Amino acid sequence: MAPSSNSSNSLYEFVVRDGNGVKGLVDSGLSEVPERYIQPPEEQINKLESSPCDMQPIDLSKLNGPEHDKVVDEIVGAAETLGFFQVVNHVVPVELLESLKEAAHTFFNLPPEKKAVYRAGVSPSPKVKYGTSFVPEKEKALEWKDYISMVYSCDEDALQYWPNQCKEAALEYLKLSSKLVKQLVEILVGKLGVELDDSKIESLLGMKMVNMNYYPECPNPELTVGVGRHSDMGTITVLLQDGIGGLYVKVEEDNDAENGEWLEIPPIPGALVINIGDTLQILSNGRYKSAEHRVRTTSTQSRVSVPVFTVPLASERIGPLPEVVKKDGLARYKEVVWQDYMNNFFGNAHAGKKSLDFVKINSAKLE
Repeated sequence: MAPSSNSSNSLYEFVVRDGNGVKGLVDSGLSEVPERYIQPPEEQINKLESSPCDMQPIDLSKLNGPEHDKVVDEIVGAAETLGFFQVVNHVVPVELLESLKEAAHTFFNLPPEKKAVYRAGVSPSPKVKYGTSFVPEKEKALEWKDYISMVYSCDEDALQYWPNQCKEAALEYLKLSSKLVKQLVEILVGKLGVELDDSKIESLLGMKMVNMNYYPECPNPELTVGVGRHSDMGTITVLLQDGIGGLYVKVEEDNDAENGEWLEIPPIPGALVINIGDTLQILSNGRYKSAEHRVRTTSTQSRVSVPVFTVPLASERIGPLPEVVKKDGLARYKEVVWQDYMNNFFGNAHAGKKSLDFVKINSAKLE
């Protein structure tokens, strides 16, 4: 039975601890957003205060032809400015992208008890987690999102423990996206004047995870958020969004992460969204920008997105590449064991790019 929208404790139990998620609230006949989901005014998303991003998608097939250098410059330019770009003619078949979206809807439309078996603490594998919001125990206002998260260890475990409704499509998508990420990392690191061997690149992409995110239709989308503003902690994220839209990225003004215009990233059929993560911003000593982004909800229909996150191994030491520091004359970030960075990232609610403060050497002079 759904809780009263006025009872914060019973709502938390129903949504988070009992595993019903936001979808369980919506399916109960919710007519207005519960108070626990109402964001403070400064975090609410006003579509009228943003503009559509008019950056053209980058055609990766041209990397194999006479326009190779031009495409490389487009990739590097986007990573240095917005930290977000879209790619077409990539390695992931369009048919697989459609299968992923269908699989996500199939999973989240399961009865609550079928999804709740993957909650933390009861899931058949610690690498598979069904949940809601980001870190609900730390958040003053919850995010309007349910998700299933699947960390890759090996094919055998994925096929055994990942949900039957999505495991095959998700596994193939993760593998192909990982090839795409490696290609992009080689291009971006190469443009820094640095050569990394395959083992070092693999250590930067050592943990791979695919999520399926579900944003149920929302009666008052102007009051809440699907995902609060944040940057991704990893190296590069590959994102499949459906045709509904709602993804926003901030344009930093003169290296000022606090201010800037919000742009909506329009869905492009067959395209994948690429965003730079904190790891690449640190490695490049700030040349590449991890993208601050957020997600708006919609009142008309449920939205899905499917990101693949590539993250350094937990034991890896991450800091600015020495060759870049030598060229820049100073290091803008300290070196850190990646496990410590992850602990800080997941120990706090979403708050823009504040996760990078953990390693900034002089935050007064930086982004």
